Amino acid sequence: MKTKGSIPVLSVAEKSLAEAWEKSLLLLWENGCEVRTDYDQQDEQGNYVDPPSRDSSMCVVVEDPSREPFIHRGFPGGLEDLEEYRQEVVEGVKDHWVRDFSDPADTRWDYTYHGRLFSYDLPDSSPPINQVEDTVINELARAPHSRRANAITWQPWRDSGIDHPPCLQSIWCRLLEGESGSLYLNMNCRFRSRDAYDAAFMNMFALIHLQEYIAGRLQEKLKREVRMGRYVDWSDSYHIYGRRLQDFENNFLKLVKTRPLEKRTWTREFARPFFEEAKKKIAEKIKEQDSKYRK
Repeated sequence: MKTKGSIPVLSVAEKSLAEAWEKSLLLLWENGCEVRTDYDQQDEQGNYVDPPSRDSSMCVVVEDPSREPFIHRGFPGGLEDLEEYRQEVVEGVKDHWVRDFSDPADTRWDYTYHGRLFSYDLPDSSPPINQVEDTVINELARAPHSRRANAITWQPWRDSGIDHPPCLQSIWCRLLEGESGSLYLNMNCRFRSRDAYDAAFMNMFALIHLQEYIAGRLQEKLKREVRMGRYVDWSDSYHIYGRRLQDFENNFLKLVKTRPLEKRTWTREFARPFFEEAKKKIAEKIKEQDSKYRK
């Protein structure tokens, strides 16, 4: 799609995560614009080998985040990958892989989302801030209507100079009372950049689990029912890389065109035994990588 210098702004809303992510990709495919990226391959003469990416700004609204069908079979990964990523974001199982920035020889990760959200370190000697507990959960427990329940990942003194800075920028939460008298936790997440095909579903999957965790903690603190409100997922750049467009056509689009919804999605109940089975493998995988880092 050719534009007059304006990035398309697209929006989808569906009841379930699987349906919302699928619809966002179809809308991006049909209405996104062509944009070059820093990661497009070039030959020795400087000519691009990869096609340009398909890109837009995108707002994805999941109206009932815990609703089934929850998992889309078209994401490029397996159920074990989803469980591993959930553990990474919600439980922080890879936080110890973040490098020591004072050691130039340390080649471990620059950050984890869990680390930035649950233990945000400052450039001075101040103790890290648990933003999820202190600035989201405690703030909403103080005042459910508060607009200040916000957590960020960006560290301007550090992230502007690294090769792969955080894509997730912030989460914002607010409680609203429903007709039943229950409170509903609404959550917004903002990404500066988003690989819509290869990463977005896993991001949303993990962040909705984080939303469920926050709702559970608030229910404990407030001593009243806290249900899941809508999940809003905003991306400044929501893109499919040019080198992945053919795979997207051959796999995702073919799946959507040839199978009914129930044959291109899974429920969490179906996936649960696979998640449980994967936990031991994930722990062994992390332990193996730990030994490599120690070397």
